[in-house]
Parts: sequence; C-alpha cells; structure tokens
Amino acid sequence: MSIVDQLPALLGVVVGATMSYISTNLTERSRWRRSHAARWDERRLAAYSDYGNAVKEMVLLANRIAAARGPNTDPQPLEPDDDALATLTEAAMRCSVLSETVRLLADTNTITAARTMSHCSWKLEWFVRGRLDADTAAWQQAFKEYKDARDEYLRRARQSLQVTGSPIPHNRPWPPRWQSAPPAMGNQEQPDRAIMRLPLDCRPKTLRLRMETLFTISQTKPRLGPRSS
Repeated sequence: MSIVDQLPALLGVVVGATMSYISTNLTERSRWRRSHAARWDERRLAAYSDYGNAVKEMVLLANRIAAARGPNTDPQPLEPDDDALATLTEAAMRCSVLSETVRLLADTNTITAARTMSHCSWKLEWFVRGRLDADTAAWQQAFKEYKDARDEYLRRARQSLQVTGSPIPHNRPWPPRWQSAPPAMGNQEQPDRAIMRLPLDCRPKTLRLRMETLFTISQTKPRLGPRSS
C-alpha cells in the first residue's frame, strides 16, 4: 500500500489529535479562569463584608454615645467618657485599615460608594465628639445620609460580586412605626387613684379585701376619751 493511500488516515489522526489538544486546552483554561474568578470573588466578599461591618459597628457606637448627649433616643446610651471615646477611635482606625483592602480589590463604583459611606460615618463621629453642632434634626438627617450611602455601597458590592436576587428595599420608615415616644408621666393618672374611682364590686379583689379590713378595724377600734387631770 502506497503512502498516498495512507495519507487520509494520517490526516485523520493528525486532525483528531489537534482537535483533542485544542478542546482539552480550552477546557483547562476555562476551568482556571473560573477558579481564579471564584478565588478573587471570595476575597472581595470578605473585604466588602469586613469593611461594612466595621463601619456599622463604629456608627452604632457613635449612636449610643449620641444618645447620652441628647440628639437621639438609643435604648442603650453610653456616656461620652474617655473610655468610650477611645473605643470610638479604635473603631474608626479599624475602618480605615480595612478600607485599604476594599480599594485594592474593588472596582471604581464600589470604591466610590465605600468612600461616601466613610464620609457619612465620619460626620456622625464629629457630632459625637462635639466638633459639629448637633440637634435632633441634624442627627437624624446625618443618620439618614449614612443609611442611604450604606445602601448604595451594598448595591455596588452586589453588582461587583454579580449577586442575583431582588435589590435592597428603599423607602423604609425610620424610626419604625412601632417605636413611639412613651406618654409623659404627668398626663398619666396614678393607678391607685384610677382604681379608687371604680365601683366597689369592679375593683380588684385584693384591694377590695384590704379596704374591707381597714373599714372593719376602724369600726371596732375603741375611741379614747379626754385624759383626766
């Protein structure tokens, strides 16, 4: 058999080997890219979450200190003494350190959103330290700006990580509807006086028995006459 007759078979072997090499190479390259992207996505997720949590911890601490000063009504106020302000300083420094990782791994939009959120948290810190004059309206406005900046940061981070799902809800009422100011004590009637105005048969049994006992004692107690000289 001449070489010409064997040429189609040889060409088939060469073409098959070439196609197999190309297919294997493309598969391995695609697998490496997915692994590479997943590894960096994990690092970006850790950087985004660590930085976001650090900023939120600092803001919550500032919110507690502000409650002791008066601008807000946090249920756990913290006196602005040296220890509290030192803890706030440490929290702000931690945010600054973690922001460098975000700047290293994030895209431009996420970095911009992170910087805006940082500026809003710094404004709250300045209110707490007395560098800015703060009343209730100014604090609520600054806190709303921080919340909006945080939502934007989370939205940009989700886009960077290609997270699917519904977007972050907006227009959330703040303060929440269930949180209302308690009525003033001066406008509340004392419980004992309110009970005393009820008819006798509608009063609590314990109070009724106590009143009946006192009435019986007052009727049976002997009266003292005038002392003789």
